[in-house]
Amino acid sequence: MHLSKPTAFYLQASIILFFLAGSIAPTPLYVVYQAAWGFSPITITVVFGIYALTVLGTLLVAGSLSDYVGRKPVLLAATLTQAVTMALFATAHGVPALLLARAVQGMATGAAAGAVGAGMLDLDRAKGTIANAVGPMLGTATGGLLSGMVVQYLPAPTQLIYALLGVIFVAQAAGVALMHETVTRRPGALAALRPRLAVPAHVRKPLLFATPALVGAWALAGFYGSLGPTLLRKLAGSTSLALGGVIVFVLAGSGALTVLFTRRQAAEKVMILGTVALFTGVGLTLLATALGSVPLFFLGTAVAGAGFGGGFQGAIRTVLPLAQAHERASVLSVLYVIAYLAMGLPAVLGGMRVVYGGGVLATTREYGLSVMALAALAFVGSLSSKPATAAVAR
Repeated sequence: MHLSKPTAFYLQASIILFFLAGSIAPTPLYVVYQAAWGFSPITITVVFGIYALTVLGTLLVAGSLSDYVGRKPVLLAATLTQAVTMALFATAHGVPALLLARAVQGMATGAAAGAVGAGMLDLDRAKGTIANAVGPMLGTATGGLLSGMVVQYLPAPTQLIYALLGVIFVAQAAGVALMHETVTRRPGALAALRPRLAVPAHVRKPLLFATPALVGAWALAGFYGSLGPTLLRKLAGSTSLALGGVIVFVLAGSGALTVLFTRRQAAEKVMILGTVALFTGVGLTLLATALGSVPLFFLGTAVAGAGFGGGFQGAIRTVLPLAQAHERASVLSVLYVIAYLAMGLPAVLGGMRVVYGGGVLATTREYGLSVMALAALAFVGSLSSKPATAAVAR
């Protein structure tokens, strides 16, 4: 028995969603771990950043592997590894165990990212392009809210959310085993494991113009995923663990809705709208932190989330359709390398600034101004770039 094409497509879409949900699930728990193990904000951002950096490293090594060995074996290994990762999280009793779990999770996500994104394009190019843009944000929103609610209101907060996700990953692995393979295996898999960034010549210029939007959007996501809950609790004067999940949900949920509502708009227009929203939203959050206004902070987060979604979707839709079938996993991996590097490295630097540079409010101001500068650069680049054609993609 094999899955039908529509079923296989939605299975792979669910893999993106729950892989990203799993990646954000520890965020509301960082304050619990911090209280139990006594570490600083730098450690929080290192724990967050190690995930992003291992995703990046895996993408460099194995990002295009599924173009050679097939989508199924890569996705099967990744989903099973994610299930193991949930067990590592649930049994963690210190920072080293938490770092190990995040690193293994990053490797699984990095291995799956190119394969699942390209696999959906193999089955339905139009829906696959949209799913590649909306899936990470919808997964992040789902994971943030679910984890926040579970941690705040249900027992065993450091085990239950991981147990739930672990069951889902095992079920996904079973589904992957029943999928048809969508690409023909070809030689060169070992050579493909050499770290490299393979971008076809006709894709390079669109990628260059898309990069500032990618970096700005994902740097903002990195801040919210690591230091955002701390900032919000400080503004609200609250110790609620659910707040950490809610603020991530607002950012990523707004981004996902933006992708859905603008999916029929031209990619270049979406990019422009996204950069404007990113600039405006971050500006509102900086004003909110200066005024100590929680409602304004949520409003700014929602607007910035629209910028996150528009910028990311615009980048995906500008670049990815230009790749030919045998180039898709590699090009998508490059996009994710940029995104995860932007998400991980600035977050770690932000944690260092919190400890050594004047606290979370000063760091927020510096971080936000940097994201606004990137948004402005992306806006100028979007206006000066010419619409790309996907005629070369087959």
